[in-house]
Order: sequence, then C-alpha cells, then structure tokens
Amino acid sequence: MGYTTQRYFDDVKVGDELTPVTKGPMSPAHIMRWSASTENWHRIHYDYPFTTGHDKNPGLLINGSWKQHVLAQMLDEWAGLEGWVAKIGFQYRAMNIEWETLTAWGRVTRVYEKDGLGVVECETGIRNDKGLESTPGSAVVILPKRGGKAVPYPYPSIGG
Repeated sequence: MGYTTQRYFDDVKVGDELTPVTKGPMSPAHIMRWSASTENWHRIHYDYPFTTGHDKNPGLLINGSWKQHVLAQMLDEWAGLEGWVAKIGFQYRAMNIEWETLTAWGRVTRVYEKDGLGVVECETGIRNDKGLESTPGSAVVILPKRGGKAVPYPYPSIGG
C-alpha cells in the first residue's frame, strides 16, 4: 500500500475506518526473520518442540514487537506523509501463532481541532483470520487541515 494520498482533517469523521494492513499467513520463516532482525532469541519464536512442549504454547508465537510494528505501519500510512502518529497504545490479550493471517484495523472515535491542526482519536486492534482480537488499543493521529499549517516535526507531546 504505502503513501498514496495525503489525508486531511477536513475529510475525516467519527466512524471512518482506517485502511487495514493484512499480513500473512505468517510462516515460521517470517517469525524467525523478525526475531533475528530484533535479536529476540527466545525459543518460543523458532523452536516448535520447546514452545509447545516446555512452555505449553499452541505453536510458534508471533512477536509482540512485530504486532506493534504492523499497528504503527497502518496508522502511519493512513496519516500520510504530512500527518503524525502522536500516540499509540495497545495490549497483548491473546497469542498469535504461525500460519495465521493478521489484520491491523482502526476506526475513528473522536475528531477535534487544536492549535489549527486536526486531532483524530482512534480505536485499533489486530485480528487473526478467525476473527480473534489479540491486540486491542488506541491511537491519536495529528492531521493537517486543507490549506492549513504543516504539522510540526516532531509533534509536541499530547500528554499521558
């Protein structure tokens, strides 16, 4: 997908769906490559007998940091090059394992203007191909107004 158009605050309303990001099915090789790139050598991500036997997991676990990345990718692409992901939060509520296809999703829950810029609050999450929500969360995206000032970089903190 990537950045195709700039999203402006003027065009966003409560209830809008963010453009989802779908990845998978996640093979053991995908999981191991992410683990290697982040130097996360925990055996639950690559050693099937260990994770299912010793730790009693249902399969090789998809890394939490990978799920964080997919949520950030979705928000960043939705905001466009001139937008800013100001805040993101999520919880790991369920495991995701090899061969699942995961979709990051989001929905606008509140919009308001602050200092001449658009503030967009969203609920977010990651669901697997069976509909299980594993990573519920929320985010705040700052968008420029059409013909308005640029979103400053870096965007100042919006609080806790």
